[in-house]
Amino acid sequence: MTGAPSAAGSPRVWLAIVLIGVATYGFRLSFIHLFGRIDEVPARITRPLRYVPPAVLAALVLPDLLTLRPSLTATLLDERLIAGAVAGAVAWRTENIFATIAVGMTTLWLFRFVVFA
Repeated sequence: MTGAPSAAGSPRVWLAIVLIGVATYGFRLSFIHLFGRIDEVPARITRPLRYVPPAVLAALVLPDLLTLRPSLTATLLDERLIAGAVAGAVAWRTENIFATIAVGMTTLWLFRFVVFA
């Protein structure tokens, strides 16, 4: 069975995979090397890094909470948005991860299987 090589067997694909892997490894290694050589991270670097976890969390969670429904009422009454808002309020008041997850999931299940069923 002879024929044209598949795209997965192309040398360009393998070269791209290897180069991306080397670049990723080098990028991570540079931070390990940099922070291993300095005693204290400067404040101008530490301050912006405090915002990375909330930004990543927002990027992961918010797209799942917000829906594109035909009307604003349907969007605001979505059980995921309600449960997310309740979980956010619990997280803000208690700063307890377990309580946030438990209350958020309980609210989601109640609205999904009891209220909107």
